[in-house]
Amino acid sequence: MVDARLASKAFDIPKQLVWEAYLKVKANKGAAGVDRQSLAEFARDEKNILYKLWNRMSSGTYFPAPVRAVEIPKSGGKGVRTLGVPTVTDRIAQTVVAMLLESEVEKVFHPDSYGYRPGRSALDAVGVARERCWKWNWVLDMDIQGFFDNVPRVY
Repeated sequence: MVDARLASKAFDIPKQLVWEAYLKVKANKGAAGVDRQSLAEFARDEKNILYKLWNRMSSGTYFPAPVRAVEIPKSGGKGVRTLGVPTVTDRIAQTVVAMLLESEVEKVFHPDSYGYRPGRSALDAVGVARERCWKWNWVLDMDIQGFFDNVPRVY
């Protein structure tokens, strides 16, 4: 027999996935968001909060809170940059979505795509570029200034 509450969910989000996302967020540590709730405070009622988050995400009623603006000094004293710090709950929700999407979108990425990919880094991309430079003994030299100003547009 199917529980009627589960049958009416708009999105199939396993509770275990929410728990795994929480463990990842917890391991990354991080500051509190606009609600000022730290990871330690979150942990005091984690099961209840995670159930509510799963319920809202599964039913399609989850909406993130605003982010807390934090100014971080730039290196060399060249001003500051502003970071947006999400709440712990929102970081967990973002991680759930990333984990759900990652397995699907990973299939369609080009093998030479390195940005924001699991198990790949900018250093991996540099290594492949270096290897290819040693493999072929030719060079392309071109001036692309104004290139996109001169490409014919097809609308």
